[in-house]
Amino acid sequence: MKRFHWDKQYLYWGVTAFLVIAAALVFYLLISNLSWLGEALGRLLEILSPFIWGLVFAYLLFPLLRIYSRSLFTPLFRRLLRKNPRREELTVKLARGFSVFLCILTLAVILAGLLMLVVPQLYSSVERLVVNSSTYIARADEWIQKTLEHHPEVDSTMREAFGDLSDGLVSWARDNLLPEMKGILSDVASNVYNIFRGIYNVIIGVVVSVYVLYDKEGFSARCKKILYCVCSLDAAEQILKGVRFTNQVFMSYLSGKILDSVIVGLICYIGCLLFRIPYAILSSSVVAVSNLIPFFGPVVGAVIATFFILLESPVKALVFVVFVVILQQFDGNVLGPRILGNRVGVRGFWIMFSILLGAGLFGFAGMLLGVPVFVVLYSLLRDLMNRKLARSGLPTDAQIYQETDYFDARTGEAVPKREAETEPPNPFWGHKKRAAAAARKQEETKDDDPSGGAPKT
Repeated sequence: MKRFHWDKQYLYWGVTAFLVIAAALVFYLLISNLSWLGEALGRLLEILSPFIWGLVFAYLLFPLLRIYSRSLFTPLFRRLLRKNPRREELTVKLARGFSVFLCILTLAVILAGLLMLVVPQLYSSVERLVVNSSTYIARADEWIQKTLEHHPEVDSTMREAFGDLSDGLVSWARDNLLPEMKGILSDVASNVYNIFRGIYNVIIGVVVSVYVLYDKEGFSARCKKILYCVCSLDAAEQILKGVRFTNQVFMSYLSGKILDSVIVGLICYIGCLLFRIPYAILSSSVVAVSNLIPFFGPVVGAVIATFFILLESPVKALVFVVFVVILQQFDGNVLGPRILGNRVGVRGFWIMFSILLGAGLFGFAGMLLGVPVFVVLYSLLRDLMNRKLARSGLPTDAQIYQETDYFDARTGEAVPKREAETEPPNPFWGHKKRAAAAARKQEETKDDDPSGGAPKT
């Protein structure tokens, strides 16, 4: 009987085949259950939304925490505890605790101030709109009657159209609206639930931000520990560099944009007071908040504010439009560049592209954060491309490519555009072109020669 010889190669092949088949099955299950996977991810994000809010609050409040700690509480407690043997330890703990408390108090004051400024103005605007709705309708009806008096054919057409429209509205209310009232009430109830859910997320997020701000060094150390455990030293170093760069881009962009929007809102409020434009607080608040979004935000904010002013006075609305246009020109050409500088670092086309893409994917948050996210991705791709070009021995400056027609494949040298026009890269085409140029030169010489190009004896 022949003995069976165990070969490890067959075992490796079997394990490889099993892993490939298992990976294919897992991939097929993921593809076939994408809807379930999306619902699971959405549910997970809904559960973790208070912690996400807390991380956002902590990230936005971190610069303020550093200012309070370094400039106010650390010098204060060092002076108060100068005779205590545990001076440094107590100074760090007390300065951090009071700084966190003052940051949360600042956040609460800002949110309460915005609500107290905007909500009463919005309520009074809606109330005035409802109260004066009969006057607006009467004016519109009077204008329509005066207009139709001189055009009886238009009057008859409009009456027929309104008659058909009223019949259609009655049938739509009877056949569609009444059966769907249950669904509408459920939607209203779900919206009320979402409002209370949002308030709950904000409150829990503030509590989470307190923990993160108080022990930010501990959180950072644990994240680094996990990173160095999972990745190699080179990969961890590159990831940390990317995280630092991302933090720098986001912090510089958001801080500069917030400061710019606050200044624009204050200037708008002062201008509304000077020109006696109604709803000054509401209009300036809308303009300031919408100014956070580049390109489209100022336009949307101006339209919304103009609508409320138009209900009160069309002349004041026109004055407000002119004032906002001048203000946005000042912000775009003078104030914005001085505050933001060159912090974005990408062209206007890509800024518009990032805003539209972010708005389509994530709504308002995408419009607000689309630019810094795109700047980070753009910088990452640019560094990878420059590294690849450097390994190939090619320049990384885009200006060189603008002045260069092509790079010679044999020598690797750049051929400028002017030389490329006289010496094409194709050798066969260049040979024909040189032959044709020589023939033309010979013809010109023959015409200039009195002997007609005859050979000399």
